[in-house]
Amino acid sequence: MTHAFLARLLLSLTLLAPMVVTSTPALAVEPDEILEDPVLEGRARALSKDLRCLVCRNENIDESNADLARDLRLLVRERLVAGDSNDEAMDFIVERYGEYVLLSPRASGANWLLYAAGPLMLVLALILAGGYIRTRSRTPSAEDPGAEGLSAQERAQLDRILKD
Repeated sequence: MTHAFLARLLLSLTLLAPMVVTSTPALAVEPDEILEDPVLEGRARALSKDLRCLVCRNENIDESNADLARDLRLLVRERLVAGDSNDEAMDFIVERYGEYVLLSPRASGANWLLYAAGPLMLVLALILAGGYIRTRSRTPSAEDPGAEGLSAQERAQLDRILKD
């Protein structure tokens, strides 16, 4: 085998690796956690995908192998078996662990400020940019020989200088 072939093979495997990793299901949920009722298990999996692992930060508890993620998965299943709706189970967990546990924070309360900050800053930037451009277009150019503020004597002297 030539070095070029090996290099191409290595490059191909490197490019394909992320696809293989993302297409395989996460195996963090252990067999002893899985509920016997497939409907409840499906609801638990759906809820687990929306909850953040507090140890791993940007990973949901369904994919995390952390002990705290396991505890949260068990808590979700416990609440569903107890008869809670999806919203009631989520509210219970948010009440217990805070809103940070949600991967997508709710648009309520102080979070409205965070959601509105981006568009408000864009509008403010557009207003400031428009004002700057507007004042910039009103100021006389330094190349303009008839610039405002020159007396008749100064204009005459400027004309003499420009002729020479």
